[in-house]
Amino acid sequence: MKAKRRIVIVGGGTADWMAAAALSAMLPRQGFSINLVKSEQIGIIGVGEATLPHLRHFNDTIGIQEAEFVQATSATMKLGIEFVNWGDIGDRYIHPFGTFGHAIQGVKFHQAWRKLNADAGAGEIGKYSLPVRMFQAGKFDIPGSIYRSITLSYGYAYHFDANRYAPFLRQISERRGVVRTEGDVNVVIPNPENGEIHSILLDNGAQLEGDFFIDCTGFRGVLIEQALEAGYEDWFHWLPCDRTIAVPSAASIPTPPNTRATAHAAGWQWRIPLQHRMGNGHVYASGFMDEDEAESILRANIEGELIAEPRPLRFTTGRRKQFWAKNCISVGLASGFLEPLESTSIHPTQLAITNFIELLPVTSDMSRERDEYNTIMAREFERVRDFLILHYHVTRRQDSEFWNYVRTMEIPASLQEKIDLYSARGRVARYQQGLFLEPSWLAVYLGQGLVPGQPDPSAAPLDLADLASQFKALDQDITAALASMPGHDHRLAEMLETVSHTQ
Repeated sequence: MKAKRRIVIVGGGTADWMAAAALSAMLPRQGFSINLVKSEQIGIIGVGEATLPHLRHFNDTIGIQEAEFVQATSATMKLGIEFVNWGDIGDRYIHPFGTFGHAIQGVKFHQAWRKLNADAGAGEIGKYSLPVRMFQAGKFDIPGSIYRSITLSYGYAYHFDANRYAPFLRQISERRGVVRTEGDVNVVIPNPENGEIHSILLDNGAQLEGDFFIDCTGFRGVLIEQALEAGYEDWFHWLPCDRTIAVPSAASIPTPPNTRATAHAAGWQWRIPLQHRMGNGHVYASGFMDEDEAESILRANIEGELIAEPRPLRFTTGRRKQFWAKNCISVGLASGFLEPLESTSIHPTQLAITNFIELLPVTSDMSRERDEYNTIMAREFERVRDFLILHYHVTRRQDSEFWNYVRTMEIPASLQEKIDLYSARGRVARYQQGLFLEPSWLAVYLGQGLVPGQPDPSAAPLDLADLASQFKALDQDITAALASMPGHDHRLAEMLETVSHTQ
């Protein structure tokens, strides 16, 4: 009988149990053993509890029922992110998980909107986005449940309690055969022939051998960095925020179906609504603001009573130079960190796990799979990096040293090319693979006041009267869809009721 291939996960937070749950769901039990080494010294950072729609697919893939997840993690629904004070103080816009309108006679909707807006006035582009209007009305329903053609134009994500997600995944993983071992890694023992990790020696004397190791040890990178020296690429010069202070407050009713990101003098503040509390935090640049001032700003701008003391955290934005080194992959914070501005903290974990499963080597020579994996992860980190930098760089704010720095700093050439293309005639650079697609870029460009210098020629033949009629019809369709939708809290209660009936 062929020996099982041994996967050893080392962690202490959310990423390790996400890896364990996915591997135990997607790999045959007869061919693999999965051992998770749990270090209490690592713990769950949980600076952000907001996600992207991709987590729904991840949960579904590993067999998690949505209603059970929502109940177990005190989750609420998320239609997008509201940005306040980013283009200039007083500005507000929504980055929705959905489209703006639809193509008209083959012309991109935003190009038609610009033509109509310039000549006759079409209003804010968010008026023609169903998820934006749902957020404004406090409504929520599952896409496609009513007015099918229009409600397929959006998706949704979750706000959830990261401290409850890991135990939920643990139960699932252990039922599927994952073995949990308590302990901290004292020594990493290499294979003298090829430098791969042969085994790890724990502080309790236990020694675990493995064929593959997954490092989920957070910023420390116990395996990937301390043992294998994979290196770290620092992006501090582009994303200078390097501190956060997090604190929970009392829950708010009605519960808003969106995250809020409010820009301050040297960073921004998040508001994340859960069923049982509100998550709050101030992400700031220590080079432009000290901790006392950052905490004072946070306290002054929190809605509701604090239910715990503020908790500080330091970080450095960037990525691992090698995400997969030797026979070890880094997952979660061990692979890099992109600040939580667009709720991207969990997505790299999903991407790392799913790509590792897809590229799992079938022979002892894993060089091709390793190279492909590193290429995929580097590309994704860099594309998300550019999107985050966009928020800081495309601004009119001149009220502080921080905003003057990010507004005038030199940015990556890859981002400058995208901005230049859009500024010229409204064209959004496209790529086949990437987390944030055209509607997301448009939301930030337009929301922060970057309007193309001239209309795109494709919109020239469009008749203004016909455009106005189509825009009015779309507005009416959205209004009708909203009228049939329940409130967010009502829909959430219905979902939780289905769980209670099955228990």
